[in-house]
Amino acid sequence: MLHPEGRGARSRALWLLAPLLLAGAVAAQAGTTALTVSATVVSKGNCRFQTAAPTLDFGTINPASTTTVTASTTIQVRCTGAGSNPTITYNLQAGDGRYLLGGMRRMRHATDTTEFMPYSVSLSPAAATIAKNTTQSITISGTVVPADYQNVRVGTYSDTVVLTLDP
Repeated sequence: MLHPEGRGARSRALWLLAPLLLAGAVAAQAGTTALTVSATVVSKGNCRFQTAAPTLDFGTINPASTTTVTASTTIQVRCTGAGSNPTITYNLQAGDGRYLLGGMRRMRHATDTTEFMPYSVSLSPAAATIAKNTTQSITISGTVVPADYQNVRVGTYSDTVVLTLDP
């Protein structure tokens, strides 16, 4: 004869507890997570460069000079777009260049890659509101101060700066 605490009672107890154990397993898998939602709204206008990539050429620099060396070039942009607004506001930014150090743009020597010459760049106008379908000329100016070129190694120096036009 089976004892009430024997095998038959345990089977009934497990059979009665099975739904509770399964519910616990399902609850253990439940939880919460975050859903990221995003969208990008494009501008009603767009601006494009109208000229080829310019070169800011400082020319030949005499290290005996005590004069700041300057250079300038221009680039043209044209803005178009949908909508009834007759104007578009653009913003032009100059990147850091390939050899930025301590907030200073630098040109690197062509053959001695440990030699650099600092310089600065400015854009005018860097931002403006212009009529749609008109061409805007932007002046790109650069300077190299005497302290930055008087003691550098002789040779050719260069850098690449990315210009970003928005919108």
